Amino acid sequence: MADSYTNSRVEAIQDAYHVGYMNEEVRISYKRDVKMAVGEIAVDAKEGDMSSLPRWIAKILSEQGAIEFQPNETASYISRTLNRERIARPHDLSSIDIDFYVRVNDHLETLRERERDNLSVSLNTFVASRLEKIVKLAAASPLSAELESRLAAEEKELYRTIHDASMKFKRGVLKKFG
Repeated sequence: MADSYTNSRVEAIQDAYHVGYMNEEVRISYKRDVKMAVGEIAVDAKEGDMSSLPRWIAKILSEQGAIEFQPNETASYISRTLNRERIARPHDLSSIDIDFYVRVNDHLETLRERERDNLSVSLNTFVASRLEKIVKLAAASPLSAELESRLAAEEKELYRTIHDASMKFKRGVLKKFG
């Protein structure tokens, strides 16, 4: 039961941060004339114009071939984050953005299969490294404010779950002596 509870908590966390991520403004250029209105957002642009739109609208327009995203820094952002973790000391967690995994998953959706496979290998190594460090730290102590600032939202949930489970385990095996 705890497993499904934890999975649903992580999914709820990702859903919440995904909403914020999809509402962020992104730079785009128009490949053709576009005139539309969605709620209070109105677009009246000519081919070649550049502007900013919420990511969710830009994705829809991109799927229709009406716009293209301006070069973004997502690939280098992910690479920098992976490298910071790779060079961190074995017992230190590098800082990552609270919505890092939401951004990574969105970026993975945009890649061709080969690029996605290559990045997935690096991401699996990254996650394994962070998981190992989080388990060790969570078993030893509660989540400090300093450490909390270094974790993604999903990792905070993992940390708390592991810490709670390890404390219950210690109390259970040591009974009244712990």
